[in-house]
Amino acid sequence: MAFDLLNTDDFPQGFTYPPEFLRVVDLELTNLEPWWIIQGDLLRRRLSGLRERFPSRQLIPFAKREDNDDVACWDLDIGGVSIVHDFATPGSEQRDHFDDFNGWLRRALEDLIEHGG
Repeated sequence: MAFDLLNTDDFPQGFTYPPEFLRVVDLELTNLEPWWIIQGDLLRRRLSGLRERFPSRQLIPFAKREDNDDVACWDLDIGGVSIVHDFATPGSEQRDHFDDFNGWLRRALEDLIEHGG
């Protein structure tokens, strides 16, 4: 399966996808209910929307929660992964933060277990 991720032209200079994320995509572990890795036009629209709604932040989205408007993003301002509530008032969008992708992935797996129960 060819997964349609962002191109390097869409990234701020110096950013690349972390290898841990690319491994998850290569293994097709992209639907971790309630989280799912976003791709294609949806990913590009989400990136554009986040830039419009939160212009003071450098966020690169990679996953969306299906039961609310939370989006997991690489946070280029503070590092790591931030969970932001899209469509929130700027300044109140921050929901959670993880030091790295693996920290977010652990939480996503916990959410998967809870969601299925």
